[in-house]
Amino acid sequence: MTHPLYVAFIWHQHQPLYKSNLDGEYRLPWVRLHGTKDYLDLVLMLERFPKLHQTVNLVPSLILQIEDYIAGTAFDPYLALLLSPVETLRPEQQQFIIEHFFDAQHHTMIDPHPRYGELYGQRQDKGRDWCLNHWTAQDYSDLLAWHNLAWFDPLFWEDLEIANWLERGKGYTLSDRQRIYSKQREILSRIIPQHRRMQEAGQLEITTTPYTHPILPLLADTNAGRVALPEMPLPKYRFRWAEDIPRHLRRAKQMYRDRFGCNPRGLWPSEQSVSPAILPYITEQGFQWICADEAVLGWTLHHFFHRDGSGTLTEPELLYRPYRLETPHGDLAIVFRDHRLSDLIGFTYGNMEPQRAAIDLIGHLEAIGRTLKSHQQQGGTALEHPWLVTIALDGENCWEFYQEDGKPFLESLYQILSEHPAIELVTVSEFLDRFPPTVPLPAHQLHSGSWVDGSFSTWIGDSAKNRAWDLLIQARQTLANQPEATEENNPEAWEALYAAEGSDWFWWFGEGHSSNQDAMFDQLFREHLTTLYQALNQPVPVEVRQPVEPHLPRGDHRPDGFIHPVIDGIGDEQDWNRAGRIEIGGARGTMHQSTLVQRLWYGVDHLNLYLRVDFKTGAKPGVELPSEAHLLWFYPDRPMPVSPAPIAELPDQPPLNYLFRHHLGINLLTQTTWFQEAIGYYQWHSRVSRAQAAFDTCLEVAIPWADLPAVEPDWTLRLVVILADEGRYCSYLPENKFIPVDVP
Repeated sequence: MTHPLYVAFIWHQHQPLYKSNLDGEYRLPWVRLHGTKDYLDLVLMLERFPKLHQTVNLVPSLILQIEDYIAGTAFDPYLALLLSPVETLRPEQQQFIIEHFFDAQHHTMIDPHPRYGELYGQRQDKGRDWCLNHWTAQDYSDLLAWHNLAWFDPLFWEDLEIANWLERGKGYTLSDRQRIYSKQREILSRIIPQHRRMQEAGQLEITTTPYTHPILPLLADTNAGRVALPEMPLPKYRFRWAEDIPRHLRRAKQMYRDRFGCNPRGLWPSEQSVSPAILPYITEQGFQWICADEAVLGWTLHHFFHRDGSGTLTEPELLYRPYRLETPHGDLAIVFRDHRLSDLIGFTYGNMEPQRAAIDLIGHLEAIGRTLKSHQQQGGTALEHPWLVTIALDGENCWEFYQEDGKPFLESLYQILSEHPAIELVTVSEFLDRFPPTVPLPAHQLHSGSWVDGSFSTWIGDSAKNRAWDLLIQARQTLANQPEATEENNPEAWEALYAAEGSDWFWWFGEGHSSNQDAMFDQLFREHLTTLYQALNQPVPVEVRQPVEPHLPRGDHRPDGFIHPVIDGIGDEQDWNRAGRIEIGGARGTMHQSTLVQRLWYGVDHLNLYLRVDFKTGAKPGVELPSEAHLLWFYPDRPMPVSPAPIAELPDQPPLNYLFRHHLGINLLTQTTWFQEAIGYYQWHSRVSRAQAAFDTCLEVAIPWADLPAVEPDWTLRLVVILADEGRYCSYLPENKFIPVDVP
């Protein structure tokens, strides 16, 4: 018997609990806005391709909030302003609107709408104070409307009311804004019924997650953080409340049964976090399969997954199959996602032309099939065994980086897959029913880790994260000290605990991730703890009333995630808001550097390495600035041809006197580039490059990874920038160190 290549897409739909029980108000609007853009359209588009089956994970905390908005009982500050007469806005409300009602990806969600783009341009070019002093009541009304209209998915643009609003473009009234809110609630009300219908029709499988998205291994024991990182600093107190795990699982299961009329088969462990300790609880609740990341499998098998130059696994048989976890309460299937394919959709394809991106993904799947066939003992042109490629990722946040919220990409992808003779899309349970896992994986051998590097360092180990854990531990102990406070007679205390145990708060604390809502996530976490203490009639500790960390402007930091900047020399703030940054001028640097260069920005995606240099405002190349910038790559501990930097009058000091492998020269006057690779005998050889460089208000550069064949995935390379005039050294940056770049 031969098989197609089976592919299981799993889309994870999640939002943390934004509702504060201190006053019953929602602090942030993301359930409402993503609800009109990302949850319904994803499955409606799939329904048009009935041959394609997929899995969608709906987190209970998301479902609860969707239902709250449908009922009209959920209010957030953004919604309150949407429904307010603009003539009565106070100055602080106007400031809030100017600051926060452009919270959208402007290339894809603001710029395509002329009026929204006009208002955004005024804020960016003339400044927030100018807007506050010059905007009319109609400007505010239009901005309030557009902040919500831009979040309607293009799939709904054919709706007559929405089409009318989009066509009109300006002049929106309070009545229009009230109707926009009604339309949002109408779309939200269709989400759960549509998922249920498609599951009952067999095209979808709906899975669930522990109630408020907690990291179960850390609830069982925060010492699990040291499995992957033995030297990890841990919180002062040890969290060990494994009895909370079945509570989260039971709540999730009951909510699922109430909405979908059956028991869930699959469980998406929050943050794809697993450990041996949590498996008995999962099987005891009747779940039949879970998913995790390929990094967890690699740690479990003590195997590093190698990929060839095109990104295809060289040992695909290890990843593309389900495993059977043997637990005291029965067997549990586990599938491991292909991290790279998932990341391509999540972080890279939005920066490509939609059809090209769809073809690229199909090409990767076909390459997997070819590799599997080449490993068959009997050869042959068809697969002799049923292999399963799992692609699992966030189903909401990536689409705002795509043209038309991903609609052209998904339509192209689904059309190709519907007609592809060698690829079949299945739900995970469909595959497991037909091909039960045969390879055992003893439960005690399962690695304790998450989708991020196979560790828990994103949620514990940092000093701020550990402080938050200590606050949670003390609150949990306070609840345990009052055994009379049960879930039945004091549900408010328990709900507050569950909310505070969610993973999202810890994600944003400390280093690693940051947004302009960091202070609000800090506040929400502490408000959940405050609610718990108040429900128990206990004094609220002073530490709970104080921020977990000061939310100050950030200095030097590593990248927070992938970036996809437009290389135009403008330095768009949204393009670089997740980039790494190194401050050069002002607080550090020599005198000439302080006046010349302000900061460096750097980041990556799967296509390119990106660099941005901010110079003194108004500085001109060849006048105040040198006329050239030279990028030089240093690869430590790699035997390869290297050469001194091809710059005259170079000081004999580290790192300038190191030997380098690659060199990109940029003429800042003409914006032309030249690329060289070191060859033997300390010489440089010119090579063709697709690097992009642009200089206007800053220097922006994109270097394709294809230009750097020496780099390997998951490796850190080093980069230095030398400024020169006609090939003669002027200065370098950053001082006394390299720019560290992690290869994806």
